[in-house]
Amino acid sequence: MRGSIVAAAAALALLPWAGQAHPSDGHGPTQLAQAPAQTTAPRPAAAPGGNWFPSKYGADDQIGAMNLLTPQKVLEAAKLVTRGQVYRLGVPVGRETPAFPPRSAAVTVMMPDQFGGALVPGATGPSENKMSYADDMFTGWLGVGSQIDSFAHLGIDNTFYNGNHARDFMRTTGVTKLGVETIPPTVTRGVLVDMARARNKPMLEEGEIITADELRAAMQAQGVEVRQGDVVLIHTGWVELLERDPARFGRGEPGIDNGAAEYLASLNVVAVGADTWGVEAVPFKNPNRIWEGHQTLLAKNGIHILEVMDTRALARDQAKEFLFVLGQPLLKGAVQAIINPIAIR
Repeated sequence: MRGSIVAAAAALALLPWAGQAHPSDGHGPTQLAQAPAQTTAPRPAAAPGGNWFPSKYGADDQIGAMNLLTPQKVLEAAKLVTRGQVYRLGVPVGRETPAFPPRSAAVTVMMPDQFGGALVPGATGPSENKMSYADDMFTGWLGVGSQIDSFAHLGIDNTFYNGNHARDFMRTTGVTKLGVETIPPTVTRGVLVDMARARNKPMLEEGEIITADELRAAMQAQGVEVRQGDVVLIHTGWVELLERDPARFGRGEPGIDNGAAEYLASLNVVAVGADTWGVEAVPFKNPNRIWEGHQTLLAKNGIHILEVMDTRALARDQAKEFLFVLGQPLLKGAVQAIINPIAIR
């Protein structure tokens, strides 16, 4: 998605979202495969500057911190389910969903061969049982609404996680490394850090920065302990605007700065998410330094980013920890995917 697109994406990052809503028409259990267990103890998070590859998980690694999702971690997380309470973390996605420009998404529904109420034909004429059906087509971008960023999504000077250069794996037909299909199923412990509650207000403001010290303070006050292999979700209250004021939702957002991203990476988490569209504070404090937190998490440390997580119910219930479950669509060669993770308590 980068190459010659990098310059355009960087320019777009300086702009607010499109702001306007798009025209709208509304919006078998299997055993989970385990991520490969790590063969060596994780080293500290990548340094803020200097050498950040090869990865601490090996020069050929493609799954980053997901190496930490061992069977033991899954079993420990499963013990958190004591109430049978399920939370949907994804949001409905449709034509009206605001998105980072130029993204949009649309579903088109058709009833093939049934124009004017015609019946689907059988072998020798209209089907005797009068079968009718509808089909649908998705047209759009995969980075709309609730989404996961793969390590192929954002890098540093055309170099992505583990030193993979865009020229070697970026193709218009799909990436040949680091695509969403390489992300293992995510079953682990999740924790919620409620920054709105920490600041005693229902919602943080656009551009409002969350620093590492403020994250630490909120975790301590709320009794949140982050452990290796966890998913960390940050509640700011911003997702409320998605329904009430989508234009404002897309013009900016509260979020972490790069120092907070480095702090979270140092805790060896597997993913960082928020109820905002980009996790980081926008407008940027320095408009010439953009999406540094993404670079720290994705490129330097192999930690996935989860955007537009609907954390409202978790925050309302003051949930601190939960079982986090995600099986993203296995779209071969994609760099992002629309998702609907589940939290269970």
